[in-house]
Amino acid sequence: MPPTNTATTNTAAARATQTAGVAYAGGAYLLWGVLPLYFLLLVPTGPWEVVAWRVLLSFVFCILLLTVTRGWKAIGAIIRQPRLLGWTALAGVLIYVNWQVFLIGTLSGNIVETSLGYFINPITTVLLGVFVLKESIRRLQWAAIGIAAVAVIVIVLFYGEFPWIALSLTASFGVYGLIKKKIGPAVDAISGLTLESFWLIPIAVVQLILVAATPDGITMGSHGVWHAVLLAFAGVATAVPLLLFAAGTRRINLTVIGMIQFITPVMQFIIGAAVLGEPMPLERWLGFVIVWIAIAVFIIDLLLAARRGRRSAQPELA
Repeated sequence: MPPTNTATTNTAAARATQTAGVAYAGGAYLLWGVLPLYFLLLVPTGPWEVVAWRVLLSFVFCILLLTVTRGWKAIGAIIRQPRLLGWTALAGVLIYVNWQVFLIGTLSGNIVETSLGYFINPITTVLLGVFVLKESIRRLQWAAIGIAAVAVIVIVLFYGEFPWIALSLTASFGVYGLIKKKIGPAVDAISGLTLESFWLIPIAVVQLILVAATPDGITMGSHGVWHAVLLAFAGVATAVPLLLFAAGTRRINLTVIGMIQFITPVMQFIIGAAVLGEPMPLERWLGFVIVWIAIAVFIIDLLLAARRGRRSAQPELA
C-alpha cells in the first residue's frame, strides 16, 4: 500500500510541475504575442528611442530583482569567468538586434512580417542544431526545412519583397537561443538578462544622444503622464516574459515548448492582418500557407517523436 501512495504522490507532483511549466511558458508567449499592441501605444516614440529605454529600464528592473532575490552571489560567480562573460556579451548583441528589428517592423506597419520570422524560428533552431551542434535530425524535420525554404523563395519572387525583417528576427533569436543552450545552467535567467542589458548600455546611451539631436528629440515626458508611464514600463515588459520563459523551460520538455511557441506568431499575424489591416495580397498568402504547411509537418514530427519516447520509457510489466 505505501508504494502505491508514493507513486500516486510522485505522479501528482509531476503533473503539477508540468501544469506550472505550461502556464509559465504559455504566459511568456502570450505576452510576446501582444507586445506589438503595447509598442504601438508608445507612438510617437520611434523604434530607436524605444529600444534604448528598453535596454536601460530592463537593466534597472533586473538590478531590483537581483536585490530582492539576493542573486548577487550568482552574478558574482559569472563575472569571475571571462568565458561566460563573453557569451553574455554576444547574447546581448543578438538580443539587441532582435529587439531593434522587431521595433522597426512593428512601428513601420510590418507586424505580419515579424510574425513570419517567429513562425520560421523553430525550423531555424533545428538548422543551427545540425550545422553548429552537429545534431542529427529526422526526415520529417528535413521536409519541414525544405518547405519553409520554398515559402521564403515564393515570398521573394512573387510578392516581390525580400523579407529582411522576418529573416533577421529568426536568425538573431535562433543564434541567441543557441548561445543560451551553450551557456546552460551556468547563467540563471535574471543574471543573464542583467549582464546582457549591461553590455548594451553604451549603445542605448548613444542612441538617446542621437535621438535627442533630431528635430523631434526625446519623447520621454513630453507627451503626457500616461505616455511616460507606458514608456517607463518597457523594462518590465521586456524582462517578465523572458523570466516566465526560463521558468517554463525548467519544468517541461522542449517538445511541449516547441508547440506552445507558435502562440506568439499566430497572435502577431492576427494583430497585423485582421486588427491593423496590413496588406495581404494573394502572393503573400501563398507564402504564409506554405510556411504553415512546414509548421504542420514540424509539429507532426514532434508529436510522433514524443509518442515514441513515451513508449520506450514505459517500464516492462513483470
